[in-house]
Order: sequence, then structure tokens, then C-alpha cells
Amino acid sequence: MTTDISPQAIALADELRTALHHVFRRLRQESDNDPSGLTLQQKMLISTISLQPGIGVAELARQEKLRGPTMSGHIKALEALNLVKRDAPDPDDRRRSGLLLTDHGTALLTEIRARRLDWLARRLSQLPPEGADALRNALVYLNEIGE
Repeated sequence: MTTDISPQAIALADELRTALHHVFRRLRQESDNDPSGLTLQQKMLISTISLQPGIGVAELARQEKLRGPTMSGHIKALEALNLVKRDAPDPDDRRRSGLLLTDHGTALLTEIRARRLDWLARRLSQLPPEGADALRNALVYLNEIGE
């Protein structure tokens, strides 16, 4: 651990890490109740594919830190569920085809995100105005940390 970090920053980091962990766990639990039956890994993969349409299986495996054969299995399962499809082969490398969400995959991902958003909005609406304002002000810094 770096010694030039103030004890206050270390304590704040630990409190923030704990708070974010609890929020993320609750968000995951909310989507665990969705009727899709998808695993957390499958939800994360369709989310990544939606944000990076045309991503290849190998690149997706690298980003998710999974082995190629493991990722191929996940993609085959998502294809069987009609959530993901392969794009036309790359003209420069016929072995590579990008991944895209199907209409069904897009609709399901939208539903999952809406469920999470609804849960979070309900929880935020229960905060006192000063609590909501404090979170709104903290967003600038949280986004800065995350980038």
C-alpha cells in the first residue's frame, strides 16, 4: 500500500467500497428475481455486447477475463436462447464475426435494466431532499473516479 495516501482518504475509500458493494449486491438481487432465468454472467455479456455491437468472441473473452473456449460456450448458450447472433464475417478475416443482440436480447436487456432502475429510483425517492442532493453532487466525483 502507498504510504503517501492520507488516513482520511483510506477510510473514505473503505467506506465507499463497502457502500458500493451493498448497492451493487442489491441491484444484482433485484435482477435475480427477473423471469429470464439468466445468470449474472449472461446478463453481463449481453450488456457488454449491447454497448459494443460487433465485438468478437476473442475480444469479449479478453475483456471479461475468460478463456476462449469458456466464452464460446457462453455465446453458444446465448445464441440458443435467441439473445445473441453473429454478424456477417469480417471481410479482412473470414474466421471472425462480430456479436450482436437479437431483438429478443435487446428487449430482455431493456427489461432487466428497467427493473434495476425502478428499484433504485424507488429507494432514492425515499431519501430526504438533502440526501438526494448530496448524491447528485457526488455523481460528478464518482464518474471521475470511474473513468
